[in-house]
Amino acid sequence: MRTSFGKTSEGAEVEMVFLEKGDLSCGILTYGGVLQNLYVPDSSGFDVDVVLGYENVIDYETRSGRMGAIIGRFANRIAEGRFELNGKTYELSRNRGPDHIHGGSKGFDKRIWNIEGSSESSVTLSLQSADGEEGYPGNMDVRVKYTLGDSGLTMDYLAHSDRDTVCNLTNHSYFNLNGHGNGTVEDHHVMINSDRHTVFGGRSLPTGEIASVEAEILRV
Repeated sequence: MRTSFGKTSEGAEVEMVFLEKGDLSCGILTYGGVLQNLYVPDSSGFDVDVVLGYENVIDYETRSGRMGAIIGRFANRIAEGRFELNGKTYELSRNRGPDHIHGGSKGFDKRIWNIEGSSESSVTLSLQSADGEEGYPGNMDVRVKYTLGDSGLTMDYLAHSDRDTVCNLTNHSYFNLNGHGNGTVEDHHVMINSDRHTVFGGRSLPTGEIASVEAEILRV
């Protein structure tokens, strides 16, 4: 089901696509590809929204956090807003002090995505990112498919560029498993099935080191 979610400050229409599968449901916005809500049954069988989000487009435009949005072209920070590829240095927009973060001043989280196709339990969004956008090389076509299954929500990403480039896509949702507005997440525990992790230093910049998680496990 598709409904209006309002307009941006520039007058662009934003839609919400409502997905449902069994006891699960969620709403996906064309603005930023945002996961606006995700309802799941709690231990008593009541539906609770476990994803944090805003109730209108203007808040998504003006407030911090990139709540629930698709991040691109490149999630995380790029030091000094530049990278080298194939012997050439590319200068990116600097939107976090001297550094580039999460795709720049108008990353994928601030774009209107196209609805490629949808069903009761899935929707595919697409976006075209032009060569030189935010400083990145190559015309890039991106597709993200959200699918509600019997046990959860899956996000599948596909990107194609006509030039060598860098790409690191993710979703920027914040979760509260107690339900939106029901206390803190300080008692939550997250398990990530991984053998290695990236190390970061000053200004939360990745150092380039890919370290074993064993040292972290021993430290904890």
